[in-house]
Amino acid sequence: MENTDRINDAPSVKGVEEQRPRLRDAWRHPPRFARQLANSPLGLRLIGIASFLETIIVPIPIEIVLIPYMLARRDLIWRIASVTTAACLFAAVVGYGLGYFFYDSVGRGLIDLMNWQQDYAVFQSWFDAQGFWAILAIGVAPIPFQIAMLVAGVAGYPLVLFVLAAGIARSIRYFGLALLVRMFGERALDLWQRHKLTASIVVLALIAAAVALKFVVAG
Repeated sequence: MENTDRINDAPSVKGVEEQRPRLRDAWRHPPRFARQLANSPLGLRLIGIASFLETIIVPIPIEIVLIPYMLARRDLIWRIASVTTAACLFAAVVGYGLGYFFYDSVGRGLIDLMNWQQDYAVFQSWFDAQGFWAILAIGVAPIPFQIAMLVAGVAGYPLVLFVLAAGIARSIRYFGLALLVRMFGERALDLWQRHKLTASIVVLALIAAAVALKFVVAG
C-alpha cells in the first residue's frame, strides 16, 4: 500500500501558517511533522523541544519522528543526534531536580499518574545495588527513564555521575539511530521497529557483562 506521508513527497503549499511545524503533530502525525522539520529553519530547535518533552513526560518514543527527520536531512544527521541528546540530558537534569527537591509534591504524583509504581520499585532496588550502571542500563531498557531521574534525585546521587551515565546511554540510543539511518537509509525505521527490543537486550547484556567484569577485577 502506498504511503501518502512519505518524507520525500513535496509538501502542499497552503500558506506560511500551514507550513509551520506544530509540536502537537509530532506524535499524532510523525511523518508530516518530520517533513515540516526538514523544510523549516526551526527544525533542530523543535526536535530538541520534542526530545525534552519525551524525556520529561511524553510516553511515546521520539524515534517515530527522529528517524524520518534524519532520513529527510541526512546532511544534518549527526547534528540532529547531538541536539536530541543534549535536550534529553537537559530534561534529565530537570527530572533529577524534581526528584531531589519536589518528590513528595510532584514526583510521587507523576508516578501515580503514569502507573509507574512497580517499575519504580524494581529500579530503586536495582539502583541501590548498582548505582551508575543501573542508570546506564535504564537508558537503553524498555523502562521509563523518568524513573531513573526521580530515583537518582531522591537518593541525592552525584549529579555529575548521573549526567555521565545518562549521556552515555542516550548517546548510544540517538547516535545509534543516526548510524542506522546512515547505513540502511529508508529501511532504518522498519529495522528499528522490528528489532528495538532485541537491540535493547543486547546492550543490556553488554552492560551486565561489564558489571560482572568489574566485580571479577575487583575480587
